[in-house]
Amino acid sequence: MKVSTTNEIPGATIVRHIGLVRGITVRSRSALGNFAGGIQSLFGGKLTVFVTLAETARQEAFEHLCQHAAEAGANAIIGMRYDANEIMEGITEVLAYGTAVVVSE
Repeated sequence: MKVSTTNEIPGATIVRHIGLVRGITVRSRSALGNFAGGIQSLFGGKLTVFVTLAETARQEAFEHLCQHAAEAGANAIIGMRYDANEIMEGITEVLAYGTAVVVSE
């Protein structure tokens, strides 16, 4: 699956627009993760526990996005973006979305 944040795939021609596709995941921080993050925050700098959580959530949402596009018959996604919202304290929704298209090279 080719994915672009722009409205085109360089070197390819869009032959069909399928439409909006998305991938969603909802993640929570564990009590252990909150504790480890709190300890890291005392020393300042990069909070690796939370970086790992964010990267995992984005990757999972991205994989769902690609799966949704493939199921719709696409071989590419244009205009891809991420969004995140806190549903409640410690629980975050991560959304990956874009436009599913068929391209030829």
